[in-house]
Amino acid sequence: MAAAVSADKNVVGLLNGLARRQFFGETEITDEFLHSELYSDLSDEDFDAMLKKYDALVNNIVSTDMDFNQLEAFLTSQTKKKEGALPHEHAAAFMKFWKSQKTKIHDSLVQRASWNNQLRDINWRVDLKTQARHVNQINTPVAIVEMQIENKVKQGASKSMSSIAMSEDQLSPLTASIMI
Repeated sequence: MAAAVSADKNVVGLLNGLARRQFFGETEITDEFLHSELYSDLSDEDFDAMLKKYDALVNNIVSTDMDFNQLEAFLTSQTKKKEGALPHEHAAAFMKFWKSQKTKIHDSLVQRASWNNQLRDINWRVDLKTQARHVNQINTPVAIVEMQIENKVKQGASKSMSSIAMSEDQLSPLTASIMI
C-alpha cells in the first residue's frame, strides 16, 4: 500500500461510528445517522452495501486482533481483488482507524468478556523481621505479596487490597513448585 495515499475522512468517520456503536455501546449511532452525516449523496442501496462490507471487514480485523503488519497485508489483498476491490484511500482509512482504535476496542472487549473479579496489580517484597518474641526469629526474611483485586460482581466496580506474608519455610515449597 502506498504511503502517499491519504485516508478518506468519511470512511474514518464511518469506521469510528461502527466501532462506537458495536464496541462501546453508543446505540444512538444508527445506520440512518451515519448515512445522513457522512454519505448523504449515496443511494440507500449503495450505502447499505458499503456499510455491510465495511462492518464485515472491521469485525474480521477485530476478531483476529490484527497487528499492523497483518492489517497491511490484509488490506493490500482487499485492494487487489478483481471484483469489489477496496479503494486505496479507504484502505488508508482502515489503517488510520485501527492505529487509533485498536487498544480501545481490545480493552472494551476484555471488559465485556470478564464478569468475575480481576487482578489489577500485584507487588511483592522481602522484609526482615526487626522485632519478634524470640531472638532467633529476628532478621529472618518474610516475603510479602500485595494484590489489588477489582470486584465486578457487586454493583459498580470496587477495588480491594489483599496481602499475604510468608516466612522462608512457607515460601520455599511454593517457589520449588513454580520453578520448572
